[in-house]
Amino acid sequence: MSEPKIVLAGDKLGLGLTRADMLPEYHRWETDPGSVLGYGAQLPPTLEARRARWERNTQDRTHSAFEVVRLEDNTPVGMSVLNVNFRKQTAEFVLGIAPEARGNRYAVEATRLTLDWGFNLAGLRAIWLKVLEPNVSAVKAYERAGFSYQGRQRRAGTWMGREVDELLMDILREEFHSPSWAASRPGLEL
Repeated sequence: MSEPKIVLAGDKLGLGLTRADMLPEYHRWETDPGSVLGYGAQLPPTLEARRARWERNTQDRTHSAFEVVRLEDNTPVGMSVLNVNFRKQTAEFVLGIAPEARGNRYAVEATRLTLDWGFNLAGLRAIWLKVLEPNVSAVKAYERAGFSYQGRQRRAGTWMGREVDELLMDILREEFHSPSWAASRPGLEL
């Protein structure tokens, strides 16, 4: 397996480039029952479908996926994605944490790192996400990272076999008050 290529390092985590040889691991994370539940996907994708999606996304400049890596041992612990709308300078944010890495508060730092990249390197003006209302731990992590509640789509998702609301959260560039790891790199001043 190849080594992670870190493009932005935080305190405990880094954002790395996604790797083709990691696809079986990414697929394992996405097909974990907790991930299927959290995304409201209902059915897990096949590895072949995951590979096809990865191939499409690597050719799509509006889709920026990052591997979330624990810096102390270079272990991948999740993935974050920015689906960018360049015309509007906005992006949808998606986060997945590996099942064995959940409960370590990685979601907050991974989210802040991705926001830092989106606002300070990609020049986005707003980043938004959708999260199922019963996914309370995710909602709290997103709030700690700086997102705020903006609205809901009623009965737009499925949680444990029942229809639930999907919450819309967002953050504007000027609302992002986390320290910038991008700006702290030698030779950079934002």
